[in-house]
Amino acid sequence: MAFPDLHRQTAMASNPRAQLSPSGRISQRIAELNDWRGALLARVRQLIHEADPDVVEEWKWRGVPVWSHAGSLCTGEVYKHAVKVTFFKGASLKDPSRLFNAGLDGNVRRAIDFHEGDRIDDAALKELIRAAVALNVSGKKRR
Repeated sequence: MAFPDLHRQTAMASNPRAQLSPSGRISQRIAELNDWRGALLARVRQLIHEADPDVVEEWKWRGVPVWSHAGSLCTGEVYKHAVKVTFFKGASLKDPSRLFNAGLDGNVRRAIDFHEGDRIDDAALKELIRAAVALNVSGKKRR
């Protein structure tokens, strides 16, 4: 029964992105943006890797970068006027630098919306990433 393989090969040939690893897809998405959003997403990605060298990159929900370590940490969603970094368990994380500025009413998630010209507080973002990793590794659901 060769049809499933033939269908998969045809789909992959018509969609070169399907052949890329999740990391490759994220890199391609950053390159395609070719504006401040791509540069900002690339910087966020770099800071995530600096904060946690063992982080795993994933590509989910038809084009959303996701970073994981012992479970999902955060996403890097791109919109017309913002790059949104959503922490899956953000409501359980301490945010002394007050980076979270979106999704504050939710019971679980918290997000940071970055807009054109915004400066990233590198140290504070890395601190949030490390806290999210520690929470995932601990196996706790909530604070």
